[in-house]
Amino acid sequence: MHADLPDMNLRDHFLISMPHLADQNFVHTLTYICDHSEQGAMGLVINRPMALTLEEILGHLEFDTQGLRDRQAPVYAGGPVQTERGFVLHSPTDQCWNSSFSIHDQLCLTTSLDVLRAIAGGGGPKHHLIALGYAGWGAGQLEREIGENSWLSCPADLDIIFATQAEERLGAAASKLGVDLSLLSSETGHA
Repeated sequence: MHADLPDMNLRDHFLISMPHLADQNFVHTLTYICDHSEQGAMGLVINRPMALTLEEILGHLEFDTQGLRDRQAPVYAGGPVQTERGFVLHSPTDQCWNSSFSIHDQLCLTTSLDVLRAIAGGGGPKHHLIALGYAGWGAGQLEREIGENSWLSCPADLDIIFATQAEERLGAAASKLGVDLSLLSSETGHA
């Protein structure tokens, strides 16, 4: 980590965008941090559904979707990096996927098509969120942005990820900190 910045590990945390954050990629976003190390951080924006359903994307991949459980499940804009690449944030399964990373014992991130094929057929992980693209930060960048008050952070909550409507996720995460984002000003100032 950068010498002027405190050591922090935000893996399995939410990043809550502050109202004054000007980067259009992250205005009013809730980002789940999948990994964070000295080399940087990687996460998925989990509250920006695209105008694309899971059935549509699976059909585009030419998967048989007859067993698909939730045809209208949204696909999320996971971030501005590699927007053509798919990411599946999901509960663990007994099956091993070709390209999967265990975040912790209750959550995995998979980037291979085999998990999507299983979901299309009605199998696969019980809980899943599919995103195109991801959010990435270089070494020390996220720590600097937090120091500049661009983000609030709190431990992640699986209910917010999988059982809360997308438009309610940002407020639900902020309320875990006792923060009402509507009361925060988008203006910054110094005394």
